[in-house]
Amino acid sequence: ESILSRIRSFEYSQKNAVLVPAAALGVGGMLVYWLRSRHKIKTIEMGDGWWGSGERPLKGKEDESIRPFKIETSDKEIEDLHRRLERARYAPPLEGAAFHYGFNSSYLRKVVAYWRHQFDWRKQVEVLNKYPHFQTTIEGINIHFIHVKPSYIPHGRAVQPLLMVHGWPGSFYEFYKIIPLLTEPARHGLTEGDVVFEVICPSIPGYGFSEAPHQKGFDTIATARIFHKLMNRLGFKEYYLQGGDWGSRITTNMAQMLPQSVKGLHLNLVFISRQGLRRIISVMLGAYVPWLVGLTKEDVRRTYPFIQKNIYELLRETGYLHIQATKPDTAGCGLNDSPVGLAAYILEKFSTWTDKSFLHRDDGGLESKYSLDELLTNVMIYWVTSSIVSSMRFYKENLSQHPGLAADARVGVYVPTGIAAFPQELAHTPRAWAKQIFKNITTYSYMPRGGHFAAFEEPKLLAQDIIHFVRKVEQL
Repeated sequence: ESILSRIRSFEYSQKNAVLVPAAALGVGGMLVYWLRSRHKIKTIEMGDGWWGSGERPLKGKEDESIRPFKIETSDKEIEDLHRRLERARYAPPLEGAAFHYGFNSSYLRKVVAYWRHQFDWRKQVEVLNKYPHFQTTIEGINIHFIHVKPSYIPHGRAVQPLLMVHGWPGSFYEFYKIIPLLTEPARHGLTEGDVVFEVICPSIPGYGFSEAPHQKGFDTIATARIFHKLMNRLGFKEYYLQGGDWGSRITTNMAQMLPQSVKGLHLNLVFISRQGLRRIISVMLGAYVPWLVGLTKEDVRRTYPFIQKNIYELLRETGYLHIQATKPDTAGCGLNDSPVGLAAYILEKFSTWTDKSFLHRDDGGLESKYSLDELLTNVMIYWVTSSIVSSMRFYKENLSQHPGLAADARVGVYVPTGIAAFPQELAHTPRAWAKQIFKNITTYSYMPRGGHFAAFEEPKLLAQDIIHFVRKVEQL
């Protein structure tokens, strides 16, 4: 019995010698997996889509060719425009209304007179064609883009691919003044760092010369996927992104979708859908003890009085958004039929979104920041392509559900991020608030002047900030 007892004791100790380390290893492995899964970067599913007319073809690969594209016009197109401009009807403005009721019709008469008798669309088409244009078919629709490479690369400088995405009611044309500053910075006095860019500016599907989706549901995530496919088709594995307005959300989605492809993300408008108790406390305390909630003096100056700047002024400027997010086709029908109505609808945004004080001016301050040729060229891109309705639908596709339920709502951005905060932007987002989404803010700049259409209005300021950001990322 004594011998048997010793044998059993030996067997038991041998089992423990195996089981205890095995159990410890198993528990340890689970703990490591749990810790790693906690820190694993969440991404948006890339998925796939079909936006062409009818059912997706079962057989045959999509044509992936890159086709040269040229903007053209005709006598018939110009004559039709002139006839419509000549037959416009106007309602007289209220006395002293300036731009408080929308586009002042007295000034609109002057704009239309210039459009009819002095604006040269053929000449502007030549201006538009000065950069190389292309189209390619992705997910069943033709995607338009311009692709500008530097004409000269100084010794030792790296060429960085940069995708720049516009918003509404802008277009790829917004970037025409900033492109040479980025592709040839030394020629324009921008010598900081050793970076030079080749710039790709696509038109969002449904805007300008990019074909409109034929199916419902085309949102910023679908756009992000298409633009990733575009960059991949152009041979880029890694690239920088830049955007404002819808371009901000599209490029943010791109960074959330394929962070390994995005070297850096630069924004001049930040979307944050998360609110919550933390934000409420920040808003309540920010005016009194800003340092306690991470706000700077400049944040306080731009954010308060909070009700006036973040509720009243936003409500005044976003009536269009409610229409476009609910019944875009109704208003769009009128705008698509009337060039004068289209110009009033679009150019009003270039007034108050550039500077809120322009409300008080009879001419909306439009010609203090832009030329009529520039403004009307952007309007003409919508007019000749009949794209105002499809551009407005983009709001319905993106805003028809609760923002907290969107696929990107709970996904952070971990790529290096640069934020250029322009003082006349519709709403200010302090760095402390942006950090809730953007986990790797590399640069945050309080820009000295400028509003919503930064690349169009202040190209040099924006170019300097992009170059500063990319230089910093490249040094990391």
